[in-house]
Amino acid sequence: MNQNATARERLRLGVNVDHVATLRQARGTRYPDVVAAAHAAIAAGADSITVHLREDRRHIQDADVDALTEIDAIAVNLEMALTEEMLAIAVARRPRDACLVPERREELTTEGGLDVASQREAVGAGIARLHAVDIRAALFIDPDDAQIHAAAAAGASHIELHTGAYADAQTEEEGDEQLARIASAARYAASLGMEVHAGHGLNVDNVGAIAAIDEIVELNIGHALIADALFVGIEQAVRDMRAAMDAGRG
Repeated sequence: MNQNATARERLRLGVNVDHVATLRQARGTRYPDVVAAAHAAIAAGADSITVHLREDRRHIQDADVDALTEIDAIAVNLEMALTEEMLAIAVARRPRDACLVPERREELTTEGGLDVASQREAVGAGIARLHAVDIRAALFIDPDDAQIHAAAAAGASHIELHTGAYADAQTEEEGDEQLARIASAARYAASLGMEVHAGHGLNVDNVGAIAAIDEIVELNIGHALIADALFVGIEQAVRDMRAAMDAGRG
């Protein structure tokens, strides 16, 4: 990291531990322990822990959310669908952050951003409900100006830009196009006064260019990081990601 960079410029890293739970649920065992993984990630330099409590409970369970939100030393970001069930859980558990995401039972992972423009009133009501109990509410959206405008109109103070199209790009030209789209979206969101986060499909090889976008202040990364942890351990995987992010920022 550039020695002249300030702490303010340093990107925050949220580590998604969903796939620690995926491995546990494959056998229905008590291990690997999601809470232990969260502690290890924080010890290695993560700033927060992200978990997605899905409707089908395919990985993270309600007990995981309960356990994590009871630990003062861990800042929890709860990814959740815009449903009455999930809003009630968030209000009861009160994670520091909640990120509203689209969700379909048949998808392997989140396939796109939340369509805020088509449901602005419902999204706004959800945000207001979270804000009422001091939960910082974010929206996971595509890097699209219309969606960003709708997010601001719905009362969002934070957004997370979906980086999946960039991560999945098959050519350098396509990657550059998607990167430019993300950078433009980040500038527009920041101009509207929103804090900009990003994530999805990021790994140590592609994160640098996203980290270099000044308006982005936080990245949430899970699958690739947990995959790397199989070989080097979660603490080293977090350190490696942190180093790649800092190098890109510098």
